[in-house]
Amino acid sequence: MPSNLARHFTAAAFCLSSFAIAAPASASPDWAIDVAGGEDHPLIQRFNNSWMMAYKKIGFDQTTFPGKLGLDSHNEFINPTTVEGQITRMVYFAPLGKTPLEVHRNYEQALKAAGFKAVISCTPRDKGCEHMRYGFDDHYSSMKEADFRANRARHPEKSALNNQMFSLGGTNMLGTDDLYFTYGTLAKDGNTVHVMLNTGKVYRTDFTTTYIEIAEPQAMQGGQVTVNADTLKNALQSSGKIALYGIYFDTGKAEIKAAESKTQLDEMAKLLKSQPALKVYIVGHTDNQGNLDANQALSQQRAQAVVNALSRQYQIAATRLASKGVASLAPVASNTDEAGRAKNRRVELVVQ
Repeated sequence: MPSNLARHFTAAAFCLSSFAIAAPASASPDWAIDVAGGEDHPLIQRFNNSWMMAYKKIGFDQTTFPGKLGLDSHNEFINPTTVEGQITRMVYFAPLGKTPLEVHRNYEQALKAAGFKAVISCTPRDKGCEHMRYGFDDHYSSMKEADFRANRARHPEKSALNNQMFSLGGTNMLGTDDLYFTYGTLAKDGNTVHVMLNTGKVYRTDFTTTYIEIAEPQAMQGGQVTVNADTLKNALQSSGKIALYGIYFDTGKAEIKAAESKTQLDEMAKLLKSQPALKVYIVGHTDNQGNLDANQALSQQRAQAVVNALSRQYQIAATRLASKGVASLAPVASNTDEAGRAKNRRVELVVQ
């Protein structure tokens, strides 16, 4: 972090790789031992002398963030934003004596200095703020907790910390009283990183807890699922078409990613060579993001790229192949979330 920022934010440190070299993960505080395997996220360092008592990092998964303050009747976020990518979840306890307001404001200030833009920010005075934790309450059950018994045993019987650690564990660790909530985004390396914070008092203790969830959107590793020639043949005989998700393109581009797409192209060529009379349309589909005309052109270019690959690399007669692009006009799922949009971005093989 630049030194002028460090002078202002002494309790919580925040740094982005594009602005500064991330500081090493903070060591466990002298009064507790962090959860085994837990580590500070390189984007955001803990409030000074805090204890990481729960942790979970997932290489690729889906999570949601709220679009507005409040929850629906099922305790789900309202107008949610769905993000796919690397997800990191951490729970920290601040040293005794630190209030939720002090801790939460330090995190907010450090985030703001790094370009964070809040979508939602609320305090205990705002109606519904105390309920926001129920939107991610189920995340805690999959997190790994620290060894509470061992941490309690570090302190003399009847001492403040020994007493406070007596009944730790469970979703109350996300906070039950005096709750502050913030969700927003910041830019990093051309991507939008999503950050959610919830700070409050832990039930029947004097601990202030902060739940931090960070989602970094990224493309899933491709080339892991293909449809073989026999399955292609059966689908074309029964339905006259089949959707393929084993052909990959970079976002907004029409050049086939050769390594990731090779296995699927091999199977398509195998089918066509085994049935010399078969003629097919290669149909490109997009989601509904962006301009329809641009998506129409992109889907046509991608379909033609597949035709070119089959004819040039596999010597399939070009007269047996026809490219068509239909943009987002034939969805197979809703375009309201990333999971549905991913299903709509596809190449179809259709019998002529």
